[in-house]
Amino acid sequence: MSSQTQLRLIINEFSRKSQKRLSTQKLQSFVTKTHLARDPYFATQLVRYYALNDDLLSARKLFDVFPERSVFLWNSIIRAYAKAHQLGTSLSLFSQMLSSDTKPDNFTFACLARGFSESFDTERLKCVHGTAIVSGLGFDQICGSAIVKAYSEAGLIVEASKLFVSILEPDVALWNTMVSGYARCGFWENGINLFNSMLHQGNRPDCYTMVALTTGVIDPSLLLVAWSVHGFCLKVNLDSHSHVGCALVSMYSRCRCMTSAYSVFGSISEPDLVACSSLITGYSKCGNHKEALYLFSELIMIGKKPDCVIVAVVLGSCAELSNSLYGNEVHGYVIRLGLEPDIKVCSALIDMYSKCGFLDSAMSLFERIPEKNTVSFNSVILGLGLHGFASSAFENFSEMLEMGLNPDEATFSSLLCTCCHSGLLNEGQEIFMRMKSEFGVEPRTEHYVYIVKLMGMAGKLEEAFEFVMSFRKPVDSGIWGALLSCCEVHENTHLAEVVAEKILENEEERRSFHNVMLSNMYARYGKWDEVERLRDRISESFGDEEVTDEERAKKLFVVFEKQ
Repeated sequence: MSSQTQLRLIINEFSRKSQKRLSTQKLQSFVTKTHLARDPYFATQLVRYYALNDDLLSARKLFDVFPERSVFLWNSIIRAYAKAHQLGTSLSLFSQMLSSDTKPDNFTFACLARGFSESFDTERLKCVHGTAIVSGLGFDQICGSAIVKAYSEAGLIVEASKLFVSILEPDVALWNTMVSGYARCGFWENGINLFNSMLHQGNRPDCYTMVALTTGVIDPSLLLVAWSVHGFCLKVNLDSHSHVGCALVSMYSRCRCMTSAYSVFGSISEPDLVACSSLITGYSKCGNHKEALYLFSELIMIGKKPDCVIVAVVLGSCAELSNSLYGNEVHGYVIRLGLEPDIKVCSALIDMYSKCGFLDSAMSLFERIPEKNTVSFNSVILGLGLHGFASSAFENFSEMLEMGLNPDEATFSSLLCTCCHSGLLNEGQEIFMRMKSEFGVEPRTEHYVYIVKLMGMAGKLEEAFEFVMSFRKPVDSGIWGALLSCCEVHENTHLAEVVAEKILENEEERRSFHNVMLSNMYARYGKWDEVERLRDRISESFGDEEVTDEERAKKLFVVFEKQ
């Protein structure tokens, strides 16, 4: 074989995206014996190949002995340690680079920024930004985009925004990064305003722009925004892109608009696992558990392998349906795929078996978990509480604290649910007080529902009413609903009417099941005029909200300004 042919073969091998560790060693051996040994390109590729095989030791040895270090070689070794989360070593190498004849470029700073963002080391991230500015690269497109993204991922959206506006003529990628940053940090309105600015400055959005916009729409109250985003995708013909389609499915699922989610899902030629997961999760959260189970079965039938997230959601649907038969089948599937050790899956199995009445199976699974965490303890505490074993539930809570685990919102929901099932008012009130004073966990709606229900079922209706009246307005109708159900149990019609009026003050809740509960209470006590009045109001609320397809189409683009 001629040397020219060998050279072509070597160059071909080095053009590959990755190499196995043994192949990398062979390539290094060959390069070392030839005149290529002093070429920085081959050294850079070898360092990259070693890094991809998690062999940082070999990568560092090669770097240390190489005499002519280009900026690409420096970047490769710095990136290798940053990706391995050895940021101290990355920073040390960066300091050496600053002292060498080779100066960092925009990719050097981009790599370091990404590493410090992933580790949430905001102080060092700011230092990297400062050094980039001193080096004259702080407002470079590549470096700036990386630092904007790093700031937003670290939650420093103000810093990201300041840097973004200081960069002259940002490209589409940088616009996308900033829109995505706003969405990630929960500022969806800022993201849409920025998107409008992007359009006015003549930038054409791409599929990544639309995906970034969809990530900010995370709540059912933003359904009009969701329609607007989807409408714009249709307008610029980006809806056919698979990434955009999958993002739209996720967006509609988060908004609990499952008709639209399923419609978009059906139009995707090859939906990915994320889209499938979003659709199944959406159906589960909307209470359409049978649909979630059906889709999971379809997913298996077409040969896709669900991940731990999908399996945990499906097990949750089995639990809500008390469908132990299907739950057992999913458990068998979990064992075959080797997913049982995953803490999310195992906790979901515990929850499923507990809610299906098989507490022994749930406890057996819990005991087999090698490294228990807060999620697994939450599942077993709730399971014990639902079966009336309150003392065992509190014992597990104590064990959890002794292990140094921090309780979260779900822990206190499980404990308060336990108290409700066993009628433990004093214990429930103590837990409710401790969750904020001792553990710093802010009570959410579900915690208030449990404590109000505890007080109401104990007959302390007036006290519960005064407690709810002390809340910041508006009070969630679920809390009022809990008190209303207690009034029904204790046949306190006077307070029930007061509570009912509080529920009806919330215009958005006129069609909730609380109206049905109140109507039934009026009927039980023979207050037929009130029954008729309430049902008329329910009918009116339905009639007012009828929107034709034409009217919805007119509203579709109200969020975005016309181009």
